[in-house]
Amino acid sequence: MVGKIRFWRECRLVNLLILCSLAPRCLSAPMERTDIIFQNQSISDGQTLISVSKNFVIGFFSPGVSSYRYVGIWDSDVTERRVVWVANRNSPIKDNLGTLKFDNSSNLIVVDGSGNSFTVAHGMGLQDLEAAILDNGNFVLRSIANQAKIIWQSFDFPTDTWLPEMNLTVGSKLLTSWKSSDDPAVGDYSFGPGITNASQLIIWWKGNAFWTSGGWDGDVNALIPELKSISTIPLYFHCDNLTCTYTPNPASRMTKFMLDPNGPLNIAQFDPDAQSWTLLWRQPASCQVSNLCGVFGICNNNMLPSHCRCPKGFAPQDTQYSRKGCSRKIPLQCTGDKFIDMPGMRLPGNREKLSVTGDDECQSACMINCSCTAYSVLDGCSLWYGDLTNLQDGYNGSGVGTLYLRVAASELESISSSGHKILWIAGALPSGAFVIFCLVLFIWIRRPKNKGKGKQNGHHSLMTTDTIKLWESEEAGSQFTMFSFSQITNATDNFSTEAKLGEGGFGPVYKGNLPDGQEVAVKRLAANSGQGLAEFKNEILLIAKLQHSNLVGLLGCCIEGEEMLLVYEYMPNKSLDFFLFEKSRRALLDWEMRMNIIEGVAQGLIYLHKHSRLRIIHRDLKASNILLDTDMNPKISDFGMARIFDPKGTQANTKRVVGTYGYMAPEYAMAGIFSVKSDVYSYGVLLLEIVSGMKNAGSQRRGNSLSLLGYAWELWNEGRCQELIDKPLHGRCPENVALRCIHVSLLCVQEQAADRPSMTEVLSMITNENATVPDPKQPGFLSMLVSNQAEITGETCSLNGLSITNLDGR
Repeated sequence: MVGKIRFWRECRLVNLLILCSLAPRCLSAPMERTDIIFQNQSISDGQTLISVSKNFVIGFFSPGVSSYRYVGIWDSDVTERRVVWVANRNSPIKDNLGTLKFDNSSNLIVVDGSGNSFTVAHGMGLQDLEAAILDNGNFVLRSIANQAKIIWQSFDFPTDTWLPEMNLTVGSKLLTSWKSSDDPAVGDYSFGPGITNASQLIIWWKGNAFWTSGGWDGDVNALIPELKSISTIPLYFHCDNLTCTYTPNPASRMTKFMLDPNGPLNIAQFDPDAQSWTLLWRQPASCQVSNLCGVFGICNNNMLPSHCRCPKGFAPQDTQYSRKGCSRKIPLQCTGDKFIDMPGMRLPGNREKLSVTGDDECQSACMINCSCTAYSVLDGCSLWYGDLTNLQDGYNGSGVGTLYLRVAASELESISSSGHKILWIAGALPSGAFVIFCLVLFIWIRRPKNKGKGKQNGHHSLMTTDTIKLWESEEAGSQFTMFSFSQITNATDNFSTEAKLGEGGFGPVYKGNLPDGQEVAVKRLAANSGQGLAEFKNEILLIAKLQHSNLVGLLGCCIEGEEMLLVYEYMPNKSLDFFLFEKSRRALLDWEMRMNIIEGVAQGLIYLHKHSRLRIIHRDLKASNILLDTDMNPKISDFGMARIFDPKGTQANTKRVVGTYGYMAPEYAMAGIFSVKSDVYSYGVLLLEIVSGMKNAGSQRRGNSLSLLGYAWELWNEGRCQELIDKPLHGRCPENVALRCIHVSLLCVQEQAADRPSMTEVLSMITNENATVPDPKQPGFLSMLVSNQAEITGETCSLNGLSITNLDGR
């Protein structure tokens, strides 16, 4: 009996030993690992591997609007996927049946649904291999028995992103740009150490260096000294004669260098609190990027983002993408060609210098050589041959002069003829349009009056008397033009979808091009826009009489049949909200730009309140109504809700409340009482938004408040206002000036209108360090059941889809 018991105990012990020996294998079963695939495994399209700390993911993706599939690595913990490495960048998969796996030779390959394969990594025939995605973003082929033995790694084959711990090496390991945001194939730009040593970092375009960093001298920030100006230096370089790498500061902060498809290099760092990437640095400026606008394309330095255009006699090679360059409308004939002058151009490189004297001799030297494309007499005679690249205008540095560009003689005659036509039309249109206008008015006035037959009768009668008075007065200004409807349709390509810029309460807005080449913005009154009728009258009668550099210019209008349109100067950089409330674009608004906008808007309001011929309250000041010109100068727009006021009076009352929740003074929103202090309140909100980069009204809770004003007041009382300063500005703006702006903004939004300063006082406090700035009282919070900004008018008020009409003052 004892023997049996001993036998069963021994059996149990043997079973236990067997189980124990199997346990580690079971616990480490390959299928339970999410960061590794073994030689008998694969991942298919739709499956991913994720690193142990969940920093990076590898899987299949499609870039932009492309339907092609690629194997790539991207950040795992941010909402916006940013691919940092692509395996098959030049060999896309054309179906969604792709697989990443090992072949029989231990190579890691990508196979599509048809069996076509692309080799990602060579396994050298080894059978003890695994592929793993590491926490630093490196994808490696390594030995299972000795994981420190790396057979292959993605860090040796970078695409467009430089990550910490990745070495860039002289002559071999370089970043190469994508071809476009939709195509990760190898592009025209590369970045890395110089050809002979790693003492400098260089950006190349097709092998030609066009940007170089500072020189390496052992200083951890010598390569990019601008990083020293940031309060906490974000990274440190480590270079020797052959390689260069960097370490983030702090070391745990995710950081990366990214080479754009169009050339600039960006440094970004992940903000774990905001769960987004912050742009720290970007170089070079767009027009400094070699060949940004293609052959014969002209890059405008004054526009943000950079704008490409073609010289006279040339047309875009691709009308949908201006950066593909320009081609001649008429080929050169050699004999009898002419030259057009292009003043204010930054002269391109690759010139031939001739020792001739005089302009005529230089022109002749170019003319007799059929390969000569252009010449200039700045600093002597210079000739250019073949296609021209890197043409720039609006450049403020040296080397700017007149470039004489060669064109066919027939093209010059066409340009000249077009110019004469434009001059003739420009001279004839004002009087001709006025005659047409008077005839239309005469018919309107003599037509039978059908009362109550719909809105359109009121549409015309609303305009008749006041418009006649406007054109009879000299105050309309010689620059104001009556356009015909056919002119407008031609300018906007018959109101094409491509020309549409947006839509407001007035109606749709289109971009147009006048015959003389001037770009304009055209507002077209919507047929169902009751609000628009009043706006149309207001804008014609008010803006035509206002002249200030910080107010948008009204060039003219069109009243023809049922059509009513306003024609403005075109603002290429859109509106302030386009930059301010979008993370990546907000980083482009440096402190100098923001202060220029802050001061410019204040100057515009001072003009409206004090110095214009008509004293005007805007009543709808907000970020979307601040337009930005080519130099990012602010222009106050949208005067459809503005009111003329008596300078001797202090306030007025209306039953028609118009404006935008979040920007409206409480006394105006609740009781219809408005004054210049209503605009001051709106300006205070705008000022706070510019400094903080946040919207006043939004669904995101800040502190104990849903509004930016409430949050700012909370931080003011706690002495923490520096937390309001927009993160891209940290270390890049004078903190005392930013805090002063926040202080002044709180004075502007005080609950009692009498406590708010005038706009003159506001500007003085912002720009004068010695000005006395009193402590603010509590802001006027407007209690709302909705948190998003909403447009309000006496006709309609849109609150997230709910319409309210005829808001009456209480």
